[in-house]
Order: sequence, then C-alpha cells, then structure tokens
Amino acid sequence: MGSIYCSQKTEAPGFLVAFSKTDPEFTERFDTFAFHEVAQHSELETRTRYMAILSSLLGCQSSDAFRAMLPVALDAGVTPVEIKEIVYQATAYLGIGRVFPFLTITNEVLNTCGVSLPLPGQATTTAENRREAGTQAQVDIFGEDMRDFWKSGPEESRHINRWLADNCFGDYYTRTGLDYRQREMITFCFLAAQGGCEPQLTGHAAANMRIGNDKAFLIQIISQCLPYIGYPRSLNALRCVNEAAK
Repeated sequence: MGSIYCSQKTEAPGFLVAFSKTDPEFTERFDTFAFHEVAQHSELETRTRYMAILSSLLGCQSSDAFRAMLPVALDAGVTPVEIKEIVYQATAYLGIGRVFPFLTITNEVLNTCGVSLPLPGQATTTAENRREAGTQAQVDIFGEDMRDFWKSGPEESRHINRWLADNCFGDYYTRTGLDYRQREMITFCFLAAQGGCEPQLTGHAAANMRIGNDKAFLIQIISQCLPYIGYPRSLNALRCVNEAAK
C-alpha cells in the first residue's frame, strides 16, 4: 500500500546518503547498527516499528531525520492518516512550538508523494461533548479512578486537569485513525524521546500494559527507538517500564 505514495527500497540511503562520502566510517557503523542489527532484532509488526520511529523522531525534535523516514514509513504501509494522527497527537505532549515544523514537513512529503490533502476528517467529538468523551477515554485507558479527575485538585490549577480531559483526550484520543493501543504506544515514544518526563512516562507505561501493550512489547519499542534517541533516554524508559511493571 505504501509504495503507491513514495517507493524507497531501504531506510539507509535517504537517511545517510549525504554523509557517505564525507563520513564513510561513521555511516557504515551507524547503517550496520540501526538498519541491520537493530532492525533485525525487531519482533514488531513493520508498521508499528515505523510508527514508533516517527514518534520518537518527533519527541527528540529530529526534523531532518523525520523528513527522510516519512517516505520509508509510507512504503512500509503506514498510512497518511496514521502519520497525520501521530503528528496531531504529538501537540498534546510536545506543544505546537515543537510540532509546527513537523506538520509542515508532513504536508510537504505527502504532497511530493502524491497524497491529496486535506485527508478525510477523523474527529468524533464536538465542543459540547469533548470533555465527557475525553473523560471516558481516560477511564478506558487508565481505569475508573480517572472518572472525576477533571474536577480534582486545587481550585487555582483545576482547569489544567479539565484541559487534560477535554483537549488532550477529548480532542485527540477520541479521533479515528489510531486505536487506544496505538495512541498509548506513540505517547510512550513522545515522552521517552523528549526526556525529563519520567513520572508521566511511568504512568503511560502502566497504561500501555493495562490495555494490552505488555512489558515485552514496550521493551521492543524502546529497542527500535534507541538508535534515534540514544542510550540515556532509552535506559530511562526501560527503568520506567520496570517500575510500572511492579
């Protein structure tokens, strides 16, 4: 399916071709590690692997690598809708200041690959029901304790918990295009890749496991993202998974 949009035979050329003459030793070692050793270790569905990689590149703000990997992800079967949903949901976890360039890149690459924009709408909520739908998504993912979370906390900051329900979950998690397991997986990648969000990462690791993305799956996700986010953040993510598993 992806080849309809932008055929590219392998990850490595688009990613490293600019350095193959100036930095041949580095290119050879990174190519062998990321695109052979790590890739061959994967037990993930190919589409899931690329969705995780794209999400981690958003999280660590690697716009050039994101641009290079988009055609590869399309060729591997990640759909334009799925790519757009990854970018949209990143806004809740990274902020529009960091997502804006990636939305621009996504539109440019999709246009180049012959994808007509805008894509079909995926929203399922309205301004009137987004809070209730967002709360239900929180309950579905985290458990019944989240039912009244939107109105909890000190009065001066309670609005943030309400925004978490109506905006983060009501505006994004309720959209079609990705299911809850996929959305929690990409959120895990956003948090792991940006670093400094370990409390939230532990919480979302637990949420992933609660809805079916078990510990072994999350370790596979970390492993496939490691070449893109480095060892410190990968080891931090592993520690959060181990803590959540307890």
